Amino acid sequence: MNINKNYLNLEDSYLFSNIAKKVAEFTQKNPDKKLIKLGIGDVTLPLAPAVVDAIKKAADEMGVQNTFKGYGPEQGYAFLREAIQSYYLKKKVSIQADEIFISDGAKSDLGNILDIFSQDNMVLVPDPVYPVYVDTNIMAGRKIIYAEANKENGFLPLPDDKIKCDIIYICSPNNPTGAVYTKDGLKKWVEYAHKNDAVILFDAAYECFIKSDELPSSIYEIDGAKNCAIEFCSFSKTAGFTGTRCGYTVVPKELVKQNCSLNKFWLRRQTTKFNGVPYIVQRAAQAVFSDEGQKQIKENIEYYSQNAKIIADTMDKLGVWYTGGKHSPYIWLKCPNDMKSWEFFDYLLNNIYVVGTPGAGFGNNGEGYFRLTSFGNRENTVEAMQRFLKAFT
Repeated sequence: MNINKNYLNLEDSYLFSNIAKKVAEFTQKNPDKKLIKLGIGDVTLPLAPAVVDAIKKAADEMGVQNTFKGYGPEQGYAFLREAIQSYYLKKKVSIQADEIFISDGAKSDLGNILDIFSQDNMVLVPDPVYPVYVDTNIMAGRKIIYAEANKENGFLPLPDDKIKCDIIYICSPNNPTGAVYTKDGLKKWVEYAHKNDAVILFDAAYECFIKSDELPSSIYEIDGAKNCAIEFCSFSKTAGFTGTRCGYTVVPKELVKQNCSLNKFWLRRQTTKFNGVPYIVQRAAQAVFSDEGQKQIKENIEYYSQNAKIIADTMDKLGVWYTGGKHSPYIWLKCPNDMKSWEFFDYLLNNIYVVGTPGAGFGNNGEGYFRLTSFGNRENTVEAMQRFLKAFT
């Protein structure tokens, strides 16, 4: 018996585990201090009433013989896939219902999708980057190269023809930087993917925060993307499903590599390794796309967007450089006074009792930067920014 020694190449502790440890130690020593957490991107608003009503109705159905559901289709019930299909049509993107696969979240699928690719593929990820992209490929033993994201390019790297790769990770709006690609920027990546016979794994988990029609919320708004891209999305930030768990992945039928349909590969993988998302959760997700659901969801998103504006306005007052905050729930700021990321984390924790996320935890290019999120409540967000103004003015 041999273990998968690729796990030995992972960092000893996950970024957010380190943060949790530091916070726990501080809280134990300072139980009287009010700690405001603007770090981990978990939502704080409850599920929308339309979603809760759908959950209750579906739960009642499960208690009646005629409407009880056992195993469902691994790729998701038709009612939810068709609701998502209609949602894409509003973006003027046409996809087929059987190109949509329901999952328990984008994070799972971003890791699981690697099952359909050979281990010897070269992977390109931006630096800084959401750790899941890197760690899942390290676990599989793949080689990783990095696209340099930095202040000079607005943390939106573009293709470098000198770099050759097979799998490309793109997240827009980006986690952690909050930066958003324009259509022209994504077009360059699609052209690069075609030129290199590569596949783009496009993480659209934060698409609901885009407020401008000029900015693409789906990579399929770009001509040619269906031949080279798989898109991942989640209800976690869109509708507060972080504790309910639901997402979806789009694998177009046009996406064919080595004469094989990746749509069929992914269907085969899911029917073998996945039993599907619970019926109750899928009915809840369907309610997100109802007229009432959309109205309620947009109110929640606007609440978080206003929190982001409060943070961004504070950074403007302090003269701190940042990205994000407008079309994203994240504000990615340059640490004041040339502090290092973890140094700034410790300063905020011990002096103004605010928790954020050190940029260094997202890669080498994150050193000297810091991520704040808008997912806290309004009162805490305002108070945290008042503490910032007092500390750095």
